[in-house]
Amino acid sequence: MKIEWFKLVVSIVMCQTAGIVGSLFTVKNIPAWYAALNKPSFNPPNWIFGPVWIFLYILMGISFYLIWINSGTGNFGLLLSLFIFQLVLNSFWTIIFFGLKSPLFAFCEIAVLWVAILFCIILFFQVSKISSFLLIPYLLWVTFAAILNFAIWKLN
Repeated sequence: MKIEWFKLVVSIVMCQTAGIVGSLFTVKNIPAWYAALNKPSFNPPNWIFGPVWIFLYILMGISFYLIWINSGTGNFGLLLSLFIFQLVLNSFWTIIFFGLKSPLFAFCEIAVLWVAILFCIILFFQVSKISSFLLIPYLLWVTFAAILNFAIWKLN
């Protein structure tokens, strides 16, 4: 299989951009607001979130790239829309949690994000099994993030 570098780069940059948008709301609120919240014992150290998300956005980009190059079935528009929808939800979670400082609303939103990711995994499987599998770590991390989000909401 020949790599279509332009599509691969666009796919990864698109996903990393979602992370950059989210970080604009995160960075300024970690030292003050987030640091002051009560957190559960399983809350990871702050330094781990950045590298994990960068890695997940790379996997997401590769996943989307595989859909882009393998989707000759005419449903690429649906897959693109669904992928962008979950990517927007991903960014909005950060805006809601850190920007609006609303763990409850963020928890409701991350539940919708979780379902959108699951739909991506299911529909992507029909086009590329590898693409679908690449989204599983993302779903697992969002599952953990949802549990953490819920715990923070309950503790505060």
